[in-house]
Amino acid sequence: MKHGDFTELAKFYVDRPGYSYDALNCIQAYMLQRSMKEGNDECIKFADVGAGTGKLTENLINLEIKMNGFAVEPNDAMRAEGKNAFEKVECVQWLEGAAEQTNLPDSCVNWVLMGSSFHWADAPRAMKEFHRILKPGGFFTAIWNPRNIESSQLHMEIEQIVYDEIHTNKRVSSGNKITSDDMAERMMSTGYFNHMLFIEAEHEERMTVERYMNIWKSVNDIQVQAGEEGFKRILNNIENKLVGMSEIVVPYRSRAWTVQVMK
Repeated sequence: MKHGDFTELAKFYVDRPGYSYDALNCIQAYMLQRSMKEGNDECIKFADVGAGTGKLTENLINLEIKMNGFAVEPNDAMRAEGKNAFEKVECVQWLEGAAEQTNLPDSCVNWVLMGSSFHWADAPRAMKEFHRILKPGGFFTAIWNPRNIESSQLHMEIEQIVYDEIHTNKRVSSGNKITSDDMAERMMSTGYFNHMLFIEAEHEERMTVERYMNIWKSVNDIQVQAGEEGFKRILNNIENKLVGMSEIVVPYRSRAWTVQVMK
């Protein structure tokens, strides 16, 4: 398995958690407020880029103010899972594309988002592409949904299981250690965007142990670092930690950075 290759993991993505509705509703309200001040009161159309199987897309179509838009995903297996899950959802159109080349028309959306995927993008090229597809005054949000490990002794012990195998706390995909300085450099250094907003919100997901283990099976970077046998040991040790439990409460912390297009 290679870093960033989710072909074999797509079937497990359905079990991943969504993002904090509090965070997303706050960002949506902020965008609408800024848009109205600038004389723009049209409905928001979104593009979820690197949509995977549609976890963030599902959140977006269920926000307080209803929206429609695009789910853009480069991986065929992930996109197929998403299209199947959204088969009866008319407000979302699925497309093949990536952050650097979305295949969307110029100035077609008000809000571009990347959920737990901006770290895979070539940031300068992606920001140029988002500038192209956003309408004047539109916004880009990069959001991650890491586990809030420090809030739970159980999850700190599970994290230690991973560390004992791969001997590093460095994660390619985790948004826990990203700083606003990092994001300012990646999101605004090209000169296409300004007005950065940072929002963080905690939330919990109660799930079966089976679902929780499937979420671990969907993780790309740890599998790559641990190797096949090492990752099997990680899964076995986590399962042993959860013996006797029928469900588990998993704490998350959605962290989002939003910038406005200069156009």
